[in-house]
Amino acid sequence: MVYSSRVLALLLALCIALITTLFLSLFDSASSGLLLVAFGISFSVAYLLTFVVLEFLIFREINRIYKLVTKLKKKEFAHLDKQSSSLNPLKTINEDIYSFAEVKQKEIDELKKLEAFRREFIADVSHELKTPIFAAQGFVHTLLDGAVNDRAVRTKFLKKAAKSLDGLDMLVQDLLTLSHIETGQIKMHFENIDLYHLTEEVFEQFEGKADKKDVSLSIAGSETKVMVYADWQRISQVMTNLISNAIKHSQDGSDVIVSFDVTKKNVVTSVRDAGEGIPAEHLGRIFERFYRVDKSRSREKGGTGLGLSIVKHILDGHNTKAEVKSEPGAGSVFSFKLPRAKPEVTDLEED
Repeated sequence: MVYSSRVLALLLALCIALITTLFLSLFDSASSGLLLVAFGISFSVAYLLTFVVLEFLIFREINRIYKLVTKLKKKEFAHLDKQSSSLNPLKTINEDIYSFAEVKQKEIDELKKLEAFRREFIADVSHELKTPIFAAQGFVHTLLDGAVNDRAVRTKFLKKAAKSLDGLDMLVQDLLTLSHIETGQIKMHFENIDLYHLTEEVFEQFEGKADKKDVSLSIAGSETKVMVYADWQRISQVMTNLISNAIKHSQDGSDVIVSFDVTKKNVVTSVRDAGEGIPAEHLGRIFERFYRVDKSRSREKGGTGLGLSIVKHILDGHNTKAEVKSEPGAGSVFSFKLPRAKPEVTDLEED
């Protein structure tokens, strides 16, 4: 038997009309015409009321729930229609199912993104590892094939192989650093630190690299002490990566300038270079792992492709973020904000 709102309404209306007519027939004053009218009125009213209740409050919502469940079975989470809120309990069930499906759809979207990221990451890591490994293999096998007997060639090739292995070690160390930061294995040790002194120490590390390109390293402004509340070691990594990139991409004979904008609550640190700049379409992705604006030129200049990603994750751990302003041919400015140093608690002198 086919169940529908019309069939059920018809059966219920017929039963109500019959009961009403039989009840009225018990009275002696009820004529056959009156009974016929009563039957017709009671049948019509009962049919309309029952049909409306069954169709609009029950069957329609059950059909929607059935369609929703069918889509869930087919895993068509993205094609679900959001339901408006209602006091109808069946609509409430429908809304609950929709909310569940919406959560699952978000989980599926996130898993798809993670899967795409995993594939891209594996491809990038494989490529980055392959380059220094193949280079070192080539130099070593060349030496094994007889070049080792030539002292000049031997020294040259061993230096190149060592350089490739050093690059491989840098890549592995950066990958470990990223992994430890993301998994929370590296805890931030916050304290009051002098950002000016930290920058001077980083400059000392790159004096040789800067001198080779005739790049001038300087700190703008009259401050000689800039106190912030941060992790010295991690912010040192941030400044090392930013200054290293600035020197790497600067034109020969240009300047790399670090400046501090000190406000009442924060200190904004900026690293400015006079390099080739970054096209606008790349600015949103430069903090991704292994992302390079110009892959061929970036590989010539060295680096692991993870420096800016490490910067991003360290600053995330400081509840701040790196910002970049750049135009092709006009250089780049990388900046980040840190809270000013907290006042040190001192013991009160006794009277």
